[in-house]
Order: sequence, then structure tokens, then C-alpha cells
Amino acid sequence: MIKKAVEIALNEQINAEFKSAYLYLSMSAYFQSAGLSGCANWMRVQYQEELAHATRFFDYVNERGGRVTLAPFSEVQVEFSGIVDVFENTLVHEQVVTGMINKLMDISIQESDHATKSFLQWFVDEQVEEEANVGQILNNLTLIKGEGQGLLMLDREMQSRVYVNPFSPKA
Repeated sequence: MIKKAVEIALNEQINAEFKSAYLYLSMSAYFQSAGLSGCANWMRVQYQEELAHATRFFDYVNERGGRVTLAPFSEVQVEFSGIVDVFENTLVHEQVVTGMINKLMDISIQESDHATKSFLQWFVDEQVEEEANVGQILNNLTLIKGEGQGLLMLDREMQSRVYVNPFSPKA
């Protein structure tokens, strides 16, 4: 049985993951309207990843005998000043998510909930990767000043990103 403090924190994370998905879908729509279909694709994959994360947390709470409580969330940003603004917002958002995952880990340690600590380790590692990926995109955007042929090349590269569910059973 899951401890109440852990259940409450996990429910906060579930709702945050769903809101993250919605934010990334909004960013995808922004890019699509700006004619950057590769960037739109990249954000659509982010959206799918966040849905998978939310669902994994959802299933975990249920597996541990907890109660999932979904809550409404506030509107997400829909207007941006350009590609650099979108990815700067993305990096800040991922840093906030990292803080939330770290807080969850702290709570599971305080509550001596070793199962949740083990469950969360994948998400700790995932956040390192998320921040590094967005940081690299921002570095590339700085090099090309977010425009011109460099932007076209980056957009085409981002078109190749494909969603792979990290929680699918291995064949």
C-alpha cells in the first residue's frame, strides 16, 4: 500500500505530466502555423512522451493501491516570439519538471518507500536527457541565430524524430 504523502505527490506529478503534454501540443501547433513542420513534429513527439509519462505514473499509483485524482489545470502558453522563445520556455519547463521529480524522490526517501524510489530512478535519468536535448537545440539555434538556412536544416532534422514508447514491453 502506498503512503499518503507519496500518493499526494504522485498525483501532483500525474497532473503536471498531463499539463506538460498539453503545453507541448500547443507548441507543436505554434510551429505548424509558422511553417516549421519539423519543429512541430519534435514537439508532437514531446507531447506523446509526456502522455506516456503521465500514464505510467497513473498506472503506478493504481498498482500500489492508491487513488488517482485528476485535477483541472490552467491554460498553457499559445503565443511565442519565435523558435528560440519556444525552446527557452521548453528548457525552463523541463527544469521545473526535474525539480518536481527530485522532490518526489526526496519524499519517497523520507517515507522509506523503496518501491517508489526504484520507480522514480528512470524519471530522474530521463530528465537529465530531456534537459540535455533541449540545451543542444538551443545551442544550435544560437549558432544559426534562429534563422536562415540553418533554421531550415534544423527544421528538417527535427522532422526525423519518431516517438517510441519507453514503457512498451520488449519483444
